[in-house]
Amino acid sequence: MLYRRRKLDLPRGELDTPVLFPVRNIGKRSSDNTPTYVGTIPEFSAAMINARSIRNRDPMWQRISNGVTLREEMDVPEDTIVFADSGGFDFANEEVDTTPAKTLDTQRQLDADILGTVDIPLSRENRAAENQRRIDQSIEYALKASDHHDGKGLLFASVHGYDPETIRNNIQYLEKNGEFDGFALGSMVPIRTDYKKVTKLILSARNATDKHLHVYGLGGLVYQPLLLYLGVDSFDSSAFIRSAGNRNYLIPGFGGEELRNIEELDRLPCPCPVCGQKELDEIREDRTALTQHNLWALATELRRFRYVAESDRDVEEYLDLRFSGNKVTKRAYETAKQQMRRLT
Repeated sequence: MLYRRRKLDLPRGELDTPVLFPVRNIGKRSSDNTPTYVGTIPEFSAAMINARSIRNRDPMWQRISNGVTLREEMDVPEDTIVFADSGGFDFANEEVDTTPAKTLDTQRQLDADILGTVDIPLSRENRAAENQRRIDQSIEYALKASDHHDGKGLLFASVHGYDPETIRNNIQYLEKNGEFDGFALGSMVPIRTDYKKVTKLILSARNATDKHLHVYGLGGLVYQPLLLYLGVDSFDSSAFIRSAGNRNYLIPGFGGEELRNIEELDRLPCPCPVCGQKELDEIREDRTALTQHNLWALATELRRFRYVAESDRDVEEYLDLRFSGNKVTKRAYETAKQQMRRLT
């Protein structure tokens, strides 16, 4: 098992890892509709934001340029830790409209603690040559960001690749030619249902560097235990918002369940502060409450893994049981386990 606990030394203090960055949709909408969680869920004192979306939201950017802080816009305490990615996910289907220097300037004005470099996601629909161009361009952007970085905040190089050798070589090349505090693995969302492939790519990244490793977009209930097992230090997720929008109720240890499938229950199978106080009918009618519960579900999944790992219980025995109900994820976990045993 590669699970590990570390601390990130950030401008606003230390952050214990592994950690989930809940995705905030500020900038994507006229107002941020992510429910309050900082100060309510102890594990979540951080947030992932899209720097490009905020810069392109004119009224908001004007306020920030005139002195309003990002955290005031988000209505969170000023010590909330922010990971600002470049907004590269938008470049999957749009032209790149920024430069490494401009993105760094935006991230600095947002007073971000962690800065992700500009990147262009890959797609299975692209020809190999187009994906290779995107990989090379993302590396070039990362090195330019390294040249322009003033040392305030941690700089994570965004890395892409659809085979383990490419991932390993890119990280080693960036380690040799730039100055980065960590690496962030992207392009995993489009292939997230190919669990075996994703676990191989993550394991390749983990083995290529001892620095902090973040995985973009895969922090949902199913992937969390796999990422922790593979030694990933941080991850982000908007699953709690998307699931609530689809009336999906996240259940730690299981996954998502459509509320219409459990209509006969008066009380939901979770004692979190939301479910402990409300009946099913109330939560069904209250999307904010459902979103808050889903965040608690993600926190609970993380707590369970930590408990098993740090009480010296058998993590693999726990994961055997955790993934026993899904043949696909069980095969992915078995693959990861076999790969790691060959390393030891």
